[in-house]
Amino acid sequence: MTLYTLILTLHIVSAAVLFGTGLGIAYFMFMAWRAQNVLALATTLRHVVIADFLFTAVAVIAQPVTGYILIRLVGHDPWAPWLLWSYGLYVLAGACWLPVVVIQFRLARLAQRAASEGSPALSTTAAKLMRHWFWLGWPAFLAVLAIYGLMVAKPS
Repeated sequence: MTLYTLILTLHIVSAAVLFGTGLGIAYFMFMAWRAQNVLALATTLRHVVIADFLFTAVAVIAQPVTGYILIRLVGHDPWAPWLLWSYGLYVLAGACWLPVVVIQFRLARLAQRAASEGSPALSTTAAKLMRHWFWLGWPAFLAVLAIYGLMVAKPS
């Protein structure tokens, strides 16, 4: 296996982990929220926070590192418009993801507290946080899809 093949494989796998984990987390968290079961939501959020750090955070670091190495190995112009768009979209996705992580921590604490107190529902604060979480997910999701398109097409 060449260095290029190794780095390309790591780049593709980390992109898949980033997208797949994000989509999976969104699905399970949204479904747990819709169920309105405080204990299920507390459990789901505990796992969401762990998954974000084990998988998403690692992929978030791997993407620019392997991307930079690939640019150097292949000899792409790092200032090519398609790469500049990719960088910008990546920053947009990250700007959405970071507050989402904070929201997930806050929601996890609120859900855990409600579950331990035997409360049947979460507070209005939790509902507001969940709306923010939901709407921040869309630009991040669309940005990652657009990056995939740019990486495949490499338009001139």
